[in-house]
Amino acid sequence: MSPRGAERLRTGRRWVTGGHGRNALRTSTVGAVSATLIATAGLGLAPAAQASTGATGLRFVDISGDGGTVLKANVVTPAGADGTRSYPLIVLPTSWGLPQAEYLVQAQKLANSGYVVVSYNVRGFWQSGGEIEVAGPPDVADASKVIDWALANTPSDAQKVGMAGMSYGAGISLLAAAHDKRIKAVAALSGWADLIDSIYSGRTQHAQAAALLDGAGTITGHPSAELQQIFKDFFASDLSKEQEIIAWGKKRSPETYIDQLNSNHAAIMLANGWGDTIFPPNQYVKFYEQLTGPKRLEYRPGDHATAEVTGLFGLPNDVWTDTGRWFDHYLKGEDNGIDREQPVQLKSRSSGGYEGYPDWKSVGPTTKKIALAGTKTIHTNVDSGADGGIIFLSSILDQLAQLPPMASIPLLPRYWAAVWQSEKYTSAQQVRGTVKLHTTVTGTKESGTLVAYLYDVGPLGLGKLVSNAPYTFHGQTPGKPSGLDLELYSTAYDVPAGHRLALVVDTVDPLYIEHNPSGAQLTFSSPEHDPSYVSVPLREQ
Repeated sequence: MSPRGAERLRTGRRWVTGGHGRNALRTSTVGAVSATLIATAGLGLAPAAQASTGATGLRFVDISGDGGTVLKANVVTPAGADGTRSYPLIVLPTSWGLPQAEYLVQAQKLANSGYVVVSYNVRGFWQSGGEIEVAGPPDVADASKVIDWALANTPSDAQKVGMAGMSYGAGISLLAAAHDKRIKAVAALSGWADLIDSIYSGRTQHAQAAALLDGAGTITGHPSAELQQIFKDFFASDLSKEQEIIAWGKKRSPETYIDQLNSNHAAIMLANGWGDTIFPPNQYVKFYEQLTGPKRLEYRPGDHATAEVTGLFGLPNDVWTDTGRWFDHYLKGEDNGIDREQPVQLKSRSSGGYEGYPDWKSVGPTTKKIALAGTKTIHTNVDSGADGGIIFLSSILDQLAQLPPMASIPLLPRYWAAVWQSEKYTSAQQVRGTVKLHTTVTGTKESGTLVAYLYDVGPLGLGKLVSNAPYTFHGQTPGKPSGLDLELYSTAYDVPAGHRLALVVDTVDPLYIEHNPSGAQLTFSSPEHDPSYVSVPLREQ
C-alpha cells in the first residue's frame, strides 16, 4: 500500500467525538476492510477469465469521457452483428474499486439475447483517467459521453438505451437517467438514492462503511482532493463542516433529482439486500415511493451486493434474471409479464419464497406496539454486547445460514443497556417493513449517541437481531427531556411462536461513530401524555 493509502486508512480508523479523542475503530473494521478488498479484487478478475474466451464481438476500447478523460471500456455485441440492423444498448458503469472486467459474464449473456453492451471503468479507478468524484457531475457527464460513443461506434439504437450497475454503478445509472433523457430503463442493484441517509443516518457516521469506501478508493483509485477532505471532516466529526458534507452528499443523491427522473419517465428497477451495511434499505423505500413512472422494488437477504454477486460468475441469480426481464420488456418491448407482476417483491430473511405487494404500504399493513414503560437510565461509552455486527460478515452469515448477530438478552448489563420485552407470542409474527421507535430521552450532556436494536428472543433468552439503527443529537440542553422518533432499518423477518421481541438501547456499536462525552448518561422515560413505544409492522395473515 502507498504511504498515502496507509495514512488515509489510519485517518479513517480514528474516532473523534465532540472535540475529544476517541479510541481507534475496532480491529474488526480493519479486518473487514482488508478481507473485503481481497475478495472484491478476486471477484472482479475472475469473470474476465470466463468471458474473454467465449465472448463473440468482445473488444476493449478507450472512450473519451467528460473533459477528455480516458475511460477504459469493453464492448460486447451480438453474434452475427453485421451493421445491417441496430440493437438496444445497455451501459454498465463499474462498482466502486472494481475493474472493467466486472460485468463481462453478464454482458455476454445480454449480448447473446440481442443487446449491445458497453461496460466502462468509472473515472478515477484502475486504468481510467481522472480522479474519484463520487458520482459527481463529471461522472454523470461521463455516462452520457459513453452513450454518445456507443451510438457512434456500435450498432446500437438511440431510442432503446438502458443503464445498469451494482453499488457505485447503480448510483451513477440513476443520476445519469435524471440528466439524460435518452436513458429509457435502469436497473440499480445495491445502490443508493440518498447518500447522506446511507452513511450518515440518524446524524451518525457509519464508521465501518465509510472506512471501507475510503480504503478501497485509496488502494484502487485516485481520490480527488475534495473527496480526501470530505473523508477527513467526516471522520473528525467536525460539526462546522456538517452542512457542507450534507450538501456534497445531496448533490450526489438521485433523490435530489426525483422530479427530473419522473419527467424523463425512465423505467426504474431497484434491488437491495435487507442487511446492506453500505446503503441500508430505508433510503431506497423512500425513493421508490416518489417515483411515478414504471418501477419495481426488490429486497432479499444479504449485505451489500451479496445477492447479486453469483451472477457475475454466470451462476443462476434472481437479481440478474429480473434485470434481463426488465430490459427485455422496457427496451425490446417483449410481453414477458414483468409489468403485470406485483411491483414490490420481497424475500424474508427467515424462510419461504418471494412475496408480492402492490406497493410498500401493503407490506406491513398492521402494526403491534410494544410499550416502553417505566424510566430507565444507562451510562455511556461502553459496548453492552448488543451490536449490529461486522460489515459484510454478519449479514452474509444471516443470508447463508440465518445466523444474524446475537446477544443473550438476560445477560446484557442494565448499567449500559436499556431493555424492554414484549409478551410471548402465541403465533408466528411476520415482521415486514420499517420498525419505528418513539420515546423521550434526557441526556446529561448536550451531545449523545444511542443505538436501538430489535431482537427476536427465544425461550433461553438468546436474541437474534431483527433490525437496528443509530441516533445522534447535538446542542441539547442537559437535563431537558426531548422526544425521539427513529426508524430502524426495514426488514422481513419471521418471529416463531413462543418467542418474544425485545428492544435494546445502548450507546456504543463498532458500526458507528459515537458522540457520548465521557461520563454521560441517557434516561428514557414514558410520560403519561406521550407514552413511549415500538411500532412493529406485520404482514397480513
